Amino acid sequence: MNAKYNENMSNEHVAKKKFGQNFLKDRSVLYKIVEAMPKSDSIIAEIGPGLGDLTKFLVDVKSVVAFEVDTDLCQYLNREFKQEIKTSQLTLKCGDVLEAWQSELLDETYALVANLPYYIATNIILKALADPNCEYLLVMIQREVAEKFSASAGDKNFGALSIIAQTVGTASIVVHVPPEAFDRAPKVDSAVLLIQKHSSRDNEAFELMLRAAFTQPRKTLSKNLSSRYEKESVKAALEQLELSASIRPHQVSTTDYHQLFKLLDI
Repeated sequence: MNAKYNENMSNEHVAKKKFGQNFLKDRSVLYKIVEAMPKSDSIIAEIGPGLGDLTKFLVDVKSVVAFEVDTDLCQYLNREFKQEIKTSQLTLKCGDVLEAWQSELLDETYALVANLPYYIATNIILKALADPNCEYLLVMIQREVAEKFSASAGDKNFGALSIIAQTVGTASIVVHVPPEAFDRAPKVDSAVLLIQKHSSRDNEAFELMLRAAFTQPRKTLSKNLSSRYEKESVKAALEQLELSASIRPHQVSTTDYHQLFKLLDI
């Protein structure tokens, strides 16, 4: 990325708060994102390319389909990536990705690699985990959310999002990113999250159980589950799995949650 490219970007566009825009300016983080991409033949879906900082790196190694909601940025990206669009190395789709995304984002296998707007990051990740065409996700999001998706049983951040991620694949944090790495520094730290999928999220009943289990994280699991299931059934299920009646929701493993679901959802 040359100096002229950076100068043009900063002169023409300012991050818009309504779209949750924070433009990444630290190239070392961009390198780490590209280096962390698992080997794959899939095309890349990028949501919220912004000024094309990450896109510039991605189109050098993969075909990219980018989704941008900001019409001003769409015009800018069309100019800056004119050659890549002409050769179909980059396909630019302008509009709200959540409106376009019904069950599948694309009709072929893809990897989601993006610096996601924080206000829709969790929603997008959950959609990608449910999309059978999504092979893996490598996304920069709020650090707190990344820690919730990647937490292990016993960690304070372990919850429904951790269990959903572990159910469909493996989740890990690639790198932590400080606010000063961005133009219009966010008020929170960021992190790059990698989730490599082996299946897709498709069990609504199981997730309803998880919602009940973590309704009040400081309460016992038994008390929380009793809001959805018969108290005696919960007690019997915990005893069968040799789980204490006083155990808290974050102390139970993903495997045991699946076993609990089999015992309770009958």
